[in-house]
Amino acid sequence: MFDSKYIIIGLIIFVLIVTIPISYNLFALNKCEVGVPELEILPKAGDKCVKSREYMRPFHMDLLNQWRDDVVRRGDRFTTGPDGKLIEKSLSNTCMDCHSNKENFCDRCHNYASVSPYCWDCHIAPTEIRDTDLAIHVEREEDN
Repeated sequence: MFDSKYIIIGLIIFVLIVTIPISYNLFALNKCEVGVPELEILPKAGDKCVKSREYMRPFHMDLLNQWRDDVVRRGDRFTTGPDGKLIEKSLSNTCMDCHSNKENFCDRCHNYASVSPYCWDCHIAPTEIRDTDLAIHVEREEDN
């Protein structure tokens, strides 16, 4: 036990090195504040969503998975909305009516949360009209 002082000193140094990242984050003067990303919602969306915003933010994937199972496995294609109207259980036909800009709505939030949803493995992603697409379309019309 003649080396006990070296072992204790080594353990103290080890604990200090291991806890440096934790203590740095706890006592850092420049706290990093990260807010929720700004999402682009179309004006026609209004309050017509199938569930409340408080429900949809954390649980929209659960709702979409439930809809998928209902439609594919049970053939149940419709549900009743909060206003009593019939709503089609469809990502493409229901959700994308109001949230049509995938890049500024879906992708912005999913990138913020570092998740890679598999929606677009089966569904066709909505196309955003780019200036180059519009220019090509106008040019073709002028040629005719």
